Amino acid sequence: MALGGTYELRGKRVWVAGHRGMVGSAIMRRLAREGVAEILTADRDTLDLLDQRAVHDWVANARPDAAFIAAARVGGIHANNAYPAEFLYQNLMIAANCIHAAHEAEVEKLLFLGSSCIYPKHADQPMREDALLTGPLEPTNEWYAVAKIAGIKLCQAYRRQHGRDFISAMPTNLYGPGDNYHRENSHVIPAIMRKAHDAKLAGADSFEIWGTGRAMRDFMHADDCADALVFIMRNYSEAGHINVGTGEDVTVEQMARTVADVVGFEGAITKDTSRPDGTPRKLMDDTRLRAMGWTPRFDLKSGLEDAYSWFLAHRDGLRER
Repeated sequence: MALGGTYELRGKRVWVAGHRGMVGSAIMRRLAREGVAEILTADRDTLDLLDQRAVHDWVANARPDAAFIAAARVGGIHANNAYPAEFLYQNLMIAANCIHAAHEAEVEKLLFLGSSCIYPKHADQPMREDALLTGPLEPTNEWYAVAKIAGIKLCQAYRRQHGRDFISAMPTNLYGPGDNYHRENSHVIPAIMRKAHDAKLAGADSFEIWGTGRAMRDFMHADDCADALVFIMRNYSEAGHINVGTGEDVTVEQMARTVADVVGFEGAITKDTSRPDGTPRKLMDDTRLRAMGWTPRFDLKSGLEDAYSWFLAHRDGLRER
């Protein structure tokens, strides 16, 4: 298959790896509007993505035309620090097994989903795609970052050696329906949303956030990310990865105050400065994606309102993971 040009998803069989996760489920919702012939999925009881032979056999049998690789072991600063072996090993295996199996099954196009943590801790802001591998990583999430960098390079290697149309996209900090609300291992927005909600129900005077609150982040709703990924799958075919972000950032404290407003918590926000801030600033340079004609739909406030509505509807069944 020749590289480049528009890739039409209509009528295709599309594999979404990680379809039960926040991003994977958002991709599923987005593909439902795209007119694909069939969305292919396999839950953990059916397919262990850490098992190379099982992945090879499943993909060979399913014969997808296209693939979104959104599966990953994910978590916030605490989880990355506490489980470095799992974060490195599992994410390396998921990337290697899925990408190699797609190559062997001659999948027409594959999009590997990475993370903004691939960039150096002190990268120039906003972070451009060419900042990759130009400096040391943030120590609290380097294990996850190294695995994601390996996935990018695998896509490039199969593209160079075998002519595969395998591409990579790097999203910014994501939140939204289907997020992980674990009290210790979740990312910053769901962690703060749960704290604010619990504080409101308890009639507390305050809730606590980790760090100084001065770290700056670019936050994107998962449905915006999914829309961007489908757009990229259709319109992008280059060896280099492409950033997916909103082009705007706020401090963690500003985000926490917006969450409190959305939740309806009127008390104080305190800070545990013994906890790490992580990278001082992570603002994605989304120039390339916007130049292609894509823009996000949600601003932070409306996105958080949507995420909180989902949390309220599902909080009794949330998994502690």
